[in-house]
Amino acid sequence: MFESIQEALLYEYERLIVFLPRLIIAIIIAIIVYTIGKWVAKGTVSFLKKSSIPDTYHDYFGKLIRIIGVFVAFVVFLNLIGYQTLAASLLAGGGLTAVMLGFAFKDIGENFLAGFFLAFSRPFTTDDVIETEGIRGQVKGIQLRHTHIRTSEGCDVFVPSAQLFTRPLHNYTLDGLRRGNFVVGIDYADDSQKAADLLLETTKATKGVLSTPEASVQIQGFDSSFVNIQVFFWIKAKNQEADLSVVRTHAMNSCRKMLIDQNFTVSSNVSTTVELKPVDVLLQNQQESSENS
Repeated sequence: MFESIQEALLYEYERLIVFLPRLIIAIIIAIIVYTIGKWVAKGTVSFLKKSSIPDTYHDYFGKLIRIIGVFVAFVVFLNLIGYQTLAASLLAGGGLTAVMLGFAFKDIGENFLAGFFLAFSRPFTTDDVIETEGIRGQVKGIQLRHTHIRTSEGCDVFVPSAQLFTRPLHNYTLDGLRRGNFVVGIDYADDSQKAADLLLETTKATKGVLSTPEASVQIQGFDSSFVNIQVFFWIKAKNQEADLSVVRTHAMNSCRKMLIDQNFTVSSNVSTTVELKPVDVLLQNQQESSENS
């Protein structure tokens, strides 16, 4: 019995001696393939840092390439040591596993894939003001699966990447410009053209309003008691939401003071005047009826 065990060990030892050179070569080649994968990943990250792709995606692409390098190195190693069948099964099983996981985590996979494509299309970046499906705010962070948006009400919303990729997306700050507007109502008896010219001049003189693109004024429509004049202007600022509110407030306040100084009748004054007259007549008729009786 001892001799049988000794012969078996000797046989396995001889096989190991024969197999050892192939094993060493396979390990060396696998290490080379893995090292090449690391170099490719490092080069890709260096290239992405010089591009306009957000920093969020740099580590993702680096890790993805390194994982692919490890997988390829392992498959090459199995083939070189004579386990071609196992390597083929691993490739087939990996594909089947990917399909199964794809169905099981459809939404997660969809968001990751959408985030991957968004990295190349680049419709927005950090600090841009965007809107999608009624959600509007400033971009605070970009991840593969979602984008962090902070609304003007201070609410933090995490929008899935699939929604940003498949739904209409409004970017208010892609060119660094933002347009604001407000409406002023004046009496029908006032000169609307003169009011429009003065409103345009006052708006242009407001701090923060750009000269190019130029501000503009138009008659928006006719109300029952006054004429609506709409003023448009452009601003350029980093904090788009806050700066737009500030500039619009200054422009509206300056236009209000100007209209009062120029003796224009603004909308609130028109409504008050129209409502008070019928009340006086009604009281007078009631008083006359009491004296006659």
